[in-house]
Amino acid sequence: MKVVIAFTDATRSSPDRLLVGHLLRQLSAAGVPLGNITLLCATGLHRPMTSREAVEKLGEEIAQTVRITNHTATEKRSLAELGTIDGVPVTVNNLCLQADLLLATGVVEPHQYAGYSGGAKTVAIGCGGEPTIQATHGVAMLDSEGVRLGKIEANPFQEFVRRAGERIGLRYVANALLDHEGAIVACAAGPPTRVHDYLVRMGRAVFQVPVDFPVHAAIAGVALAKSRNLYQASRAATYLALCDATPLLPGAPIVLPAAIPEGAGEGIGEQRFYELLAAAESPQQLVEQMRCNGFPAGAQRAYILAKTLSRNPVIVVGAATPAIVRDCKMANARTMQEGLQLATELARARFPGEQLRLLDLPNAMAMLPRLSITG
Repeated sequence: MKVVIAFTDATRSSPDRLLVGHLLRQLSAAGVPLGNITLLCATGLHRPMTSREAVEKLGEEIAQTVRITNHTATEKRSLAELGTIDGVPVTVNNLCLQADLLLATGVVEPHQYAGYSGGAKTVAIGCGGEPTIQATHGVAMLDSEGVRLGKIEANPFQEFVRRAGERIGLRYVANALLDHEGAIVACAAGPPTRVHDYLVRMGRAVFQVPVDFPVHAAIAGVALAKSRNLYQASRAATYLALCDATPLLPGAPIVLPAAIPEGAGEGIGEQRFYELLAAAESPQQLVEQMRCNGFPAGAQRAYILAKTLSRNPVIVVGAATPAIVRDCKMANARTMQEGLQLATELARARFPGEQLRLLDLPNAMAMLPRLSITG
């Protein structure tokens, strides 16, 4: 029996050492030798995972005893085509189809398009080919009714993920639910949709944060796994600005602490993200341009960030590459004190005479603030 376990890449906070370890123990108990198992890193259009990151992610014992390979979404010879679902092409890494048993890990957390990550997404998107990523992350999908942060019901993106997972042959996943501090709240294993629904129900109580009043500025904290580059870290600002019932007023600045040692990011998607933002005249112009002309796979983060910047200015604090921050139409601050001072100045200019309120989210990608009282 050949077994493939798709696991999340270094940009995801999924506790794969625990989840992959659980699956390996189950396989061993069933008599499957380690030599028949392949760990497939679901990179999407992100850069490959390094051997050092594999050790950090999976632990030294797993990383050194089980075969690990990176998915490459642009390598046509390594992909299989499985037709379309509602016009969206299903392309996936050949290894997923060659396996007698396909398994996956994942973390259930708020996701801007899928509503919540986890379930079949590690395989359907993370191991998907560029045509699949292009179609699921294009304007038509992202502007569809129902494609929203925190929403899985009647969400076309999530519906594609689930149906594609079934077509590819994913039958079993091990997923974790983490709180905003990264602590494990629950784990579940079983059929992808049942596991996902179960953990999403639990997650809504964990992630939703009621806020009593509109706020004039916010600090959008970023988890370490997402602070490696601007492509990932910028999610924190977009989650806050574009979520349903956001307490953040239009024009309110967002302070984004992120060291981004990899700059914009090293993958194909990250580079496309940077190139589009850097070449744009303004965020508003880029939004209109991308709506008219479309954009390549991976560049969707430029579209979402441009929509955010059209609504709220963003100040990145502590960036190792401040020039890249400025190229992407955001302000740069060396320290949190400097960032908060700039945010205060912007807020006072935007809301003269008002008593300013600041919202501090320690991990903005794992918290869904909702305005509970209007006014």
